Amino acid sequence: MDIDEDAILKGLSAAELDQLEYELQEMDPENAMLPAGFRQRDQTKKTPTGPFDRDALMKHLEKQAMEHEDREDLVPFTGEKKGKPFVAKKAPEIPLHEQVILEPELEEALKNATDAEMCDIAAILGMYTLMSNKQYYDALGTTGTIANTEGINSVVKPDPFKVFPEEPPNPTNVEETLERIHNNDSSLTEVNLNNIKDIPIPTLKEIFEAMKGNSHVEFLSIAATRSNDPVAYACAEMLQENTSLQSLNIESNFITADGMMAIIKAMANNATLMELKIDNQRQKLGDSVEMEIASMLENNSSILRFGYHFTQQGPRARAAMAITRNNDMSKKPESMVR
Repeated sequence: MDIDEDAILKGLSAAELDQLEYELQEMDPENAMLPAGFRQRDQTKKTPTGPFDRDALMKHLEKQAMEHEDREDLVPFTGEKKGKPFVAKKAPEIPLHEQVILEPELEEALKNATDAEMCDIAAILGMYTLMSNKQYYDALGTTGTIANTEGINSVVKPDPFKVFPEEPPNPTNVEETLERIHNNDSSLTEVNLNNIKDIPIPTLKEIFEAMKGNSHVEFLSIAATRSNDPVAYACAEMLQENTSLQSLNIESNFITADGMMAIIKAMANNATLMELKIDNQRQKLGDSVEMEIASMLENNSSILRFGYHFTQQGPRARAAMAITRNNDMSKKPESMVR
């Protein structure tokens, strides 16, 4: 006889279906690798027998604890003292031949000296192990007064924080300086824009563009102005045309290896620059740029001062030899220079 299971399932209620699913669950209570839900059927669906009352539970537990008698001590405490009382040992007497005998006046002075005075005396006598470094050097650094007024066992206090005045901001007027560069002002020989953070990049590029035709500015510095590669490219174009600039400082900026490579290659066409500072950029320039710097210095006889910290020994040695050669050549009389 065929049994229509679908018809039977359709006739079951929701509670009966839950009971059937509960009975058909396959459990493996012996498998410890399975979670608890697969080893034993869920038994948490029971209806609560009453409302949960925390205060009533706490009172019930306290009542049980008060009604339960304490366990008697196996050895009752009687207050009797047992054992030998501790008696500190007397310090051994110093042998007579090891005792230090001072003059009566000095003995009297040391006996009446305060802790602060003893601290300074110990420092003067070189007994630095009895005190901290600060107490020791404070005592040595003062004359005529007691430096450590609280004695040897005092708490070491930190040095007071010294407030140094901030460096005043750069007062250079960027727009006025740019206009003077454009007009080739003969009184403007030095341009210092260091640490001015809010100079727009187009303005920096325009300064180098104006420097192409300027014949009076000899010192130009844009350190810590957030200059980037577009500014470096404009600087490289300026170096190829300018014939009056003697010192250029572009340190502490955001120029990458590409921008610095353009500046270094532009130095092949510049014979007037005597000082170039390019150190402390946001990114490391890399080995290829350092090799290019060394080659540029070897082929350039005008640079006498070069500011950059090399990371490779080879380019550093080549650059040092080239700078030394240029300085030696600059000291010779013109008749000896070929």
